[in-house]
Amino acid sequence: MKVTSTIDLSDVLGKILDECPEALDLATEHLLSESNKSCPHEDGTLERSGRASNDGRRGAVSYDTPYAVRQHEDMSLHHDGKGQAKWLEVTMAQEKQAIAQIVATAVRKGLDS
Repeated sequence: MKVTSTIDLSDVLGKILDECPEALDLATEHLLSESNKSCPHEDGTLERSGRASNDGRRGAVSYDTPYAVRQHEDMSLHHDGKGQAKWLEVTMAQEKQAIAQIVATAVRKGLDS
């Protein structure tokens, strides 16, 4: 004989999904803020081009100048003063726990309301 119980999580999942855009906003803004600290800086154009965005399910941080990819990827470039190659990649690795906590806190707050 088999006993089965069903749990309906649709309300909980709906609330989580409702909170995701805010959680992603907070997480991507945090990543942008932190990555700007090590973004190469000559006149500030590259740093000012940084944007945080999300589509409700995934977040992104991007830099949009003609030279952003080269500045990020070319390890042979010398960055006078502030900045380093791979600044966004390195920051994401360093901040992943903080970002996870930001998302968890926002979702938890949404579930509590």
